[in-house]
Amino acid sequence: MAREINPFFVSGKIPHEYFCDRINESAKLIRLLTNGNNVVLISPRRMGKTGLIEFCYEDPRIADNYYTFFVDILHTSNLQEFTLAFGKEVLETVKKKGFDLVTRFVQALRSLNGKFGFDPVTAFPSFSISLGDITQPEYTLKEIFDYLDDLPRPCIVSIDEFQQLAKYPESNVEAILRSYIQKSRNVNFIFAGSERHIMQRMFGEATHPFYNSASTLELDAIKEDIYVPWVKGKFADSGRDIEDSDISRIYHMFIGHTYYVQKVFNEAFSLTGKGEKCSGQTLDNSIANILEEEEIKYRELLSNMPSKIKGLLYAIAAEGKATHITSSDFIRRHALNSSSAVQYAATQLLEKEIITRSGQSYSLNDKFFSLWLKRLMTIG
Repeated sequence: MAREINPFFVSGKIPHEYFCDRINESAKLIRLLTNGNNVVLISPRRMGKTGLIEFCYEDPRIADNYYTFFVDILHTSNLQEFTLAFGKEVLETVKKKGFDLVTRFVQALRSLNGKFGFDPVTAFPSFSISLGDITQPEYTLKEIFDYLDDLPRPCIVSIDEFQQLAKYPESNVEAILRSYIQKSRNVNFIFAGSERHIMQRMFGEATHPFYNSASTLELDAIKEDIYVPWVKGKFADSGRDIEDSDISRIYHMFIGHTYYVQKVFNEAFSLTGKGEKCSGQTLDNSIANILEEEEIKYRELLSNMPSKIKGLLYAIAAEGKATHITSSDFIRRHALNSSSAVQYAATQLLEKEIITRSGQSYSLNDKFFSLWLKRLMTIG
């Protein structure tokens, strides 16, 4: 008997038939890329940036005419690590395209002491790069760009969590990368980022090298009047039922944030048998299960956090979206210390990416963590 597919995907590549909406966003992104534009894609983390990019990469207009690359740099902390991540993604992608492209890649990276050989079974060239091999990252990066420029198809490179570049110790990384991109004849870029205030500074302030260098696309929550019938339809397709009002309750609980609502409905679907109705209690049980799975991680995070920083975290979680956090009213309402102490705590929480800022509004990145904290602070 065929395995039943849970239609609410929360990881990996999403099949087209389980991809909800994003019709306007995907059409705009494809149009911009296929007409030679670079694109800044901004949205909160886990709102669906990666899924949207992969969806567009699979569209025939791109899949049949371009080489596509996806480089996640969230884990990187300097230019050397960025160059390694970029090089590994290019190598892994061209490996799937044929012997000749790999050989040309190996020959292009003259600055590396990478390990080159041949697979004894397939006779296919093998080439591995380690961080220590990259002794001149700026020069190696140029070699990668030159290689992409010489490929027989145009390329699209997505750099995810692009704002990470602003945190590197090297002061000239943005300028170096911008100079290579300006000279590139064969590559267009998607600069995807989740920290809005940093991305807006990088692309919107005249003092930064990437100022006005790309079209901007912002990814917001899928509209409720689209998401609710979509969820109901997926339950119905699998012989299950759910009330519109219960879907709306979960949607509003997580402000339509893609990952979190999908995660709840993924769990609820697994708890609802064929021919059954997913009740409000089932949804509550689903949330309880998810929070229980995450509890050890959340408690450990709190245990290593100084009390002054923890106080601001509790305050932001209590308000959901907190504004004017250094005001006397906010400080008094949440029994915090001075405005300078609050500012310091906010800086620490932003640097650790526990909270995010949009304009003057602060909120927790992890919406399940926010809900868990609210319950932790509630008696009864």
